[in-house]
Amino acid sequence: MSRTRSRVALAAVVYAVLLAQVLLYPGIDTLVGRLGADTALDASTWFLAAEFGAFVVFAVPWGMASDAAGRRVPFVAAGALLGAVGYVLLAVVPVATGSFPLALGLRVFQGAATVGAFSLSMTMLMDLEGSHGRNMGATGIAIGLGTATGAPLGGALYELGPLVPLYVASGVLLLVALGALFVVDRAPAGGERGSPFASLRRTPTLTLPYAFGFVDRLTAGFFSLVGTLYFRTVFELSPAATGLTLALFFAPFALLQYPFGVVSDRIGRTIPIVAGSALYGVAVIGVGAASELRIAQAGMVVVGVLGALMAPATLALVTDLAAAMERGVAMAGFNIAGSLGFLTGIVVGGVAADTYGYGTAFLLVGGLECVLAAVTLPVFLRLSVERTDYA
Repeated sequence: MSRTRSRVALAAVVYAVLLAQVLLYPGIDTLVGRLGADTALDASTWFLAAEFGAFVVFAVPWGMASDAAGRRVPFVAAGALLGAVGYVLLAVVPVATGSFPLALGLRVFQGAATVGAFSLSMTMLMDLEGSHGRNMGATGIAIGLGTATGAPLGGALYELGPLVPLYVASGVLLLVALGALFVVDRAPAGGERGSPFASLRRTPTLTLPYAFGFVDRLTAGFFSLVGTLYFRTVFELSPAATGLTLALFFAPFALLQYPFGVVSDRIGRTIPIVAGSALYGVAVIGVGAASELRIAQAGMVVVGVLGALMAPATLALVTDLAAAMERGVAMAGFNIAGSLGFLTGIVVGGVAADTYGYGTAFLLVGGLECVLAAVTLPVFLRLSVERTDYA
């Protein structure tokens, strides 16, 4: 399989995993109610947090096992298959028992499985030879398209019933498990079991993409919960309309990542990451300050464009800095940082919105992006990895 075909195939795997995940977001409040929850905001917060808590805990074991075995494909297929089982159990068991705590436990199992397919398919894109920006741009397109199509599709599926997105997510992951078996495995030969912490000790500059991965995913977690409820309550949108509004962010975020990844190969990582993050933070604040729906929706488009500018450069920086034999744990470390960020965005964003209102919550999250960009700029200016003009 050629490098280009492998890039497309692996991007399709990442896309499918994200699609399955995001299908649940537009009507998350109705879903948790069907699973036995008594509240909307609190229960939605814990339901999303359970999955990403599992992401944090289980990303490292998947990465360590893959690096040690010198294989990726069997682990991707196994993670996807177990994730498919997890989604089906979520649709069946809590409804039969009426136990929301049981639903949270099954959500942890589903997240622990899904992170294996997600993290290691991204690692397989790191294993491809050639331009890091192109490879990570393909990853970004897959992530963006998965979320862009998942949001409106999920909203439409909720119109058919609150459990329908769970069954569709299970089917999507089953296809991932089957499709992954036909992808060429380019993992380096197996080595010693490492860890993201050991990689950080050897390569401290990995803290840069990890920090930005944390904050960028924090905003994603914030939008998945607070953003969804913001549009549902403040502008009184239906789940379907909310999904379409979220897609205003995800569509440009997806479509522009590959060209912006190529740009980062030419001009370096600093401008896309630092300048992009600062402007991104301002745009997030603008969405929360909007007084009219159309203005908020226009702001979502701007947020999507700026997110596409910085995301592939941040992922490519992980590849630039990580040793070849440690790519699995390096990407696991990045996904741990991202999952912690997503979890923080859900919990802190939910608490801030509930306590101080949506405007303050948006200001808090957007301001954090601006502060990180300002604090890390001197470090980026001293960073030796600036341009990677790969074919």
